[in-house]
Amino acid sequence: MADLVAFLVVVAVVGLVYVPVMSWRLRRSAINRLQDDNPDALAMGPVGQDRWITQWLARAGYRRPQATALFVTATLVCAGVGMVGGQIYRVTMLDTLVTMVVAMPGGVGEVLGAVLGVGHWILFVLITLVPTIIVRAARRARVRAVEQDLPLVLELFATMGEAGLGFDAALTKVIRSQGAERPLIAEFVNFQFDMLAGIPRAQALRQLARRVDVASLTSFTSALVQAEEVGASLSDTLRHQANDLRLRRREDALLKAQALPVQLVFPLVICFLPGIFLSTLAPVLYQMIQVAEGVLGAGQ
Repeated sequence: MADLVAFLVVVAVVGLVYVPVMSWRLRRSAINRLQDDNPDALAMGPVGQDRWITQWLARAGYRRPQATALFVTATLVCAGVGMVGGQIYRVTMLDTLVTMVVAMPGGVGEVLGAVLGVGHWILFVLITLVPTIIVRAARRARVRAVEQDLPLVLELFATMGEAGLGFDAALTKVIRSQGAERPLIAEFVNFQFDMLAGIPRAQALRQLARRVDVASLTSFTSALVQAEEVGASLSDTLRHQANDLRLRRREDALLKAQALPVQLVFPLVICFLPGIFLSTLAPVLYQMIQVAEGVLGAGQ
């Protein structure tokens, strides 16, 4: 118990020290970025402190200055909760569960008993990873939303470009028609803010691709940057991008459809076949057992 109390005290002290330190470093980083004359530094986002955590959280949609500090603090708190839960499990339930499981026939009980023996560490790891799992789920949901909205947005861009609208005017109409609630439209709003801040369009497009980090959107921004640099028609570029994305989505759908029978094998084998065997063979086996018992009883 003394070790548990010491661990909790260390977690609390680290959390109380880490939050103000990270806030100060974020403030210094923002000041340095404002004073930096290099536009690439502005496009790269936060520099110095915990860049990979900050970028990972930003790509999942958590972009407030305190996001990194809150994530680390939440992880430490979950680690403390996991340690407490693991100790409670080890003290109150471990011996009873291991005794019940080891009594099972065969070697299965020993294997399950070994797993339950380290169950407090498994519980600690699972609870500690709760913030990471939440961020990963938010990132996957964001990627799905971007990939779902991008084909329609590209079609709108291509149609309005062929009608004679420029890219900026078409972007404004797309934002007004779609609303800023979806992640992709929100990123286009941030792109407009970057343009209003004086960042060149090519650099703002590269920054947009870095913020979202989705392959289809990166291909789209790369094509726009190349078209602007070589002086190609944006409407033709957008139409080619829309057609290419439509073909890729069709190919992905065909691949998923072809892989579906293979993916259905495991649910069929694990879930359905045991029930089918039980419903069809169980009465026969029961009758055979009854006949065998009758024959053995008559012989005795």
